Amino acid sequence: MRLPLLESSGPVAPQEHHRGPEKRDHESSQQSSSLPFGQPLSLPSIAGPTYVTAQVLIQQVAYTLSDRLWAYSPDSFDLDLAAKSWFKDGVPNARGHPTNVQSMDIRQGAASIALGYIFSKDFDLKKRYIPQTMLAPASALPYLRDALDQLSLLYTVASPFVAHIAAVDYAGGSATGLVTDYVSTMSFAEELGFGVVSSFSAYETQHMSLFATLLATVVPAIHTYDGIGIGRETTRVIDVLDEAGLGNIYKAISHESSNSGKRHEGLDTKVARLLKLFNGELGTTYDLFEYQGHSTPDSVLVVFGTVESSLASQVASSLGRNRARIGVLSVRVYRPFVEDAFLEALPKSVRNIGVLGQVHDSHDVTDDNVHSILYGDVVAAVTFSDRWSQPPTVLDVKYPRERVWSPVLIAAVFQLLVEKPILQLDEGANGSRYASQLQLIDPANLQQYTFWDLDESPSAMAPTMLGQALSKDSASNVTVKTAHDNLIQGGVSRTDIRKSKKAVEAAYAIEAADLVYVGAESLLKSINVLNGLRDGGKVIIKLSGAKDDELEHKLPIQFRKALGAKRAQLYILDMLAIESVANDCSLETYLTQLAFLRVGLSNLERIGIQKLASINGTTETLGNLAQNLDKALRQIEFPETWGSEVLEKDVHTLPLDINVNSFTGFAKSETQTPSSLENWKAAAKSLAFKEAYGTTSALRPDVSVKTYTVHVKENRRLTPLTYERNIFHIEFDLGDSGLKYDIGEALGIHAENDELEVQEFIKFYKLDPEDIVQVPSRDDPSILENRTVYQALMQNLDLFGRPPKRFYEALAEFADNPDEKKELLTLGGPEGATEFKRRAEVDTITYADVLLEYSSAHPSFHDIARIVNPMKRREYSIASCQKVTPKTIALMIVVVGWVDPKGRDRFGQATRFLNKLRLGAAVTVSVKPSVMKLPPKSTQPLIMAGLGTGLAPFRAFVQHRAMEKEQGKEIGAVLLYMGSRHQREEYCYGEEWEAYQDAGVITLLGRAFSRDQPQKIYIQDRMRQTIDKITQAYLKEEGAFYLCGPTWPVPDVTSVLEEAIARNAKASGKRMDPPKEIERLKDQARYVLEVY
Repeated sequence: MRLPLLESSGPVAPQEHHRGPEKRDHESSQQSSSLPFGQPLSLPSIAGPTYVTAQVLIQQVAYTLSDRLWAYSPDSFDLDLAAKSWFKDGVPNARGHPTNVQSMDIRQGAASIALGYIFSKDFDLKKRYIPQTMLAPASALPYLRDALDQLSLLYTVASPFVAHIAAVDYAGGSATGLVTDYVSTMSFAEELGFGVVSSFSAYETQHMSLFATLLATVVPAIHTYDGIGIGRETTRVIDVLDEAGLGNIYKAISHESSNSGKRHEGLDTKVARLLKLFNGELGTTYDLFEYQGHSTPDSVLVVFGTVESSLASQVASSLGRNRARIGVLSVRVYRPFVEDAFLEALPKSVRNIGVLGQVHDSHDVTDDNVHSILYGDVVAAVTFSDRWSQPPTVLDVKYPRERVWSPVLIAAVFQLLVEKPILQLDEGANGSRYASQLQLIDPANLQQYTFWDLDESPSAMAPTMLGQALSKDSASNVTVKTAHDNLIQGGVSRTDIRKSKKAVEAAYAIEAADLVYVGAESLLKSINVLNGLRDGGKVIIKLSGAKDDELEHKLPIQFRKALGAKRAQLYILDMLAIESVANDCSLETYLTQLAFLRVGLSNLERIGIQKLASINGTTETLGNLAQNLDKALRQIEFPETWGSEVLEKDVHTLPLDINVNSFTGFAKSETQTPSSLENWKAAAKSLAFKEAYGTTSALRPDVSVKTYTVHVKENRRLTPLTYERNIFHIEFDLGDSGLKYDIGEALGIHAENDELEVQEFIKFYKLDPEDIVQVPSRDDPSILENRTVYQALMQNLDLFGRPPKRFYEALAEFADNPDEKKELLTLGGPEGATEFKRRAEVDTITYADVLLEYSSAHPSFHDIARIVNPMKRREYSIASCQKVTPKTIALMIVVVGWVDPKGRDRFGQATRFLNKLRLGAAVTVSVKPSVMKLPPKSTQPLIMAGLGTGLAPFRAFVQHRAMEKEQGKEIGAVLLYMGSRHQREEYCYGEEWEAYQDAGVITLLGRAFSRDQPQKIYIQDRMRQTIDKITQAYLKEEGAFYLCGPTWPVPDVTSVLEEAIARNAKASGKRMDPPKEIERLKDQARYVLEVY
């Protein structure tokens, strides 16, 4: 039978960022390597010494200084991930307004929207001098060319424009997959007249992003940087400018530059003067061209690019200690190429100039008729100079985009410029053939660790968590860099961690690791994992169930020989040796971390466990595993003969490293259960002969949790109709459903698809809505669940949601057209990653859209039921107390909506479904427990901080305390802090809060409306203003603190609590570590976060 019809919504939002307490069933997700330790970072927290990635710093500058930010970010590149989250959270920029971040599609005509905005007749002329910014990879430049060419021609009447270009492209025919692409940017800038600035390291990225934005005041500018390694490496930068600092410096320099320049000043002069002003303001010594090396060199290598500049300078300095007369001239500002500055920076003693110039591919390297673009600039400058009676020779040292640089390869380039050998073969104590001569970092102050693992391994995230734990030591500097190769064993990752007392600048893979961890035995047969292990280093292999006398047969001969040759220490980690880990593979990541601490940092094991626990809150779990670690971890004493074993002639030489072809692990397909399509007779038999068929009736047989039917009692909007954010209150009548819930729990909404869209699909697909579809139960595949086609489309199949890669791959099986089949397979594979990301996150393509687009792929309905994901419930914090309102349950929700590139209005499925419900409509719901619990005693104070719809659970808390007060019970203080944009539009439940305050239930009402006054006031500001009351309620009266809402205020709010702890400790004459005290309070359930 057909269930009652309920209106629904469109597809799921692209990377939906919830404004309110909308929650989803737990899904494992990979962390983005574009974020520090894969963790989101609030904009205000980026300041002073902090762990960041270069990409985050670029986004910080772009977001802080721009009016609008257009992002062209392919799948998994995440060039705009941080900026999008700041915009969605309404974080203000340096001018006090959120920067509008628009994620765009990379296709022909890209950037036309930016051009149209800048030159629109409706453009606000007050923004004429505010920078407009673009984030994109080098691969997008051909598609941006037409629009930016017009911008360049009209630049005298345009706003300042800067593009931050990640030097990365995906080259399908290359050995590596992902390639570092500077040549596209250099060619683009030369042809269109753009200025070009390069960062030499992550430490400079913020400064160069700022300088490029200033450069845009005189010429359209590009800031380029390494987008594969340095751009995504987590590292500690000491002197990070905060948002206010960036704004003040930009304002000061741009003002001084516009007032001090001459009217007809040339571009070269303007740029040089701008850089001088920049250095004067920041106290830096940047130059257009920067030389490093011997004071009177015979040979100089000219380089451009992040890794090229950093590594060449380090190698030159290292070789200089052996009196090699060489040097490096790094090009910081490539366009305009100021020849006078270039010649001034070039030592007069030079006789040979090598130009390390990138060309497109290996074919261009071998083609004598092709020269690098940089070579042309250098030759022109040297040839027409009168500095030398006999000009130095200029050699074009070409290299392809796929080249991955190492110290030895850079040294080999220098060797091309000198006659005598600059390196002597040295097997080296650290495992490198030239280790003693190419010591770029002092090994006395450096620890290095390499982790190899499969992407699907439960312990794949262990190294990132370890890096984060190591970073807690303020006296150390830690770098973490992860690379992925999805073409080996279904996905392999390599993570390098470096730890030093000094800042670490190492734009190359670890070559002398103190410890190597191998997370799968199979990797030993695919990669030479010990190539980067130093002599005497330690090796941990995850190998379950293997006995000591079996190891020689399990470990490949190449691996055994390398172990012996390097005199390494071998450890075996057996995950099955501890019962709890054997029964729960999610514990493997913790056991891996503990094994690393025991082997790699044994003297710091106890402290290391505490730091790990502070990150993931697993003190008890880590403690239990640490006590049993000896059962799983053992050292192996292997025979010395392993080092002298003779390899067979036909033994395949293993690659020394992976090829980086992705920024994330490959999405694996899941096993699908079969289904069948029947007519009404099948259902009739089941109903007529229930005992024979074992038929039972259920409200929602497809849902594994207990469900209830409730009816809409009230649905009212809380914000004005004219306000952009639709926040509404919806209340359900529980009737005789039997639904029970506790304070703080969440209500799961089992939404339905839109009826009109379902009917249109049925018509297009020529389906009979009354046909019966039989699908195996997700709880027990032997049980078949019967539903009509109409019910399945309305309630079960996420037809208007976002399809994963595996859907394209599965759909390809049904395509009759060879071209469509090939395109579907491409979209389902790694080579189609860019297009897949565009379709998923920009165009927000749905399952239905794909089925309509690829008409030759026409699977039957039972196959559709197999390959289309089921709809998931959406969960919202309950905004009522059942003891106060026993027959009703309330929610507070914000509608999630956006417009796709085709101009179609799109909405979050559940929020739109709920918003359109009419009074009396039936809804299927379920209940989910939560961490938001009241303290055991009514006299314990409540300190609550809610942002936007994060106030929902606190409405229930206050209702409960009001009931207790009315019953004559003594209740503790109630401090409620709320944050939103405007009081007039977003003071949700305002009258209720004030009534509770008048009744003496709420003792303090801290309201932070961030945009109602010139200076921004946030929830943490209101808390700091009343810190004495927080100290009294939270610490002296043993209250409980709760925060509900987005993640960004967590550091600032926690900082206020730590300040209160420090003040209280000082006043009482006690010594106390505030962060540790927060951890203690967390263990006591007195510091509770529910953030999203």
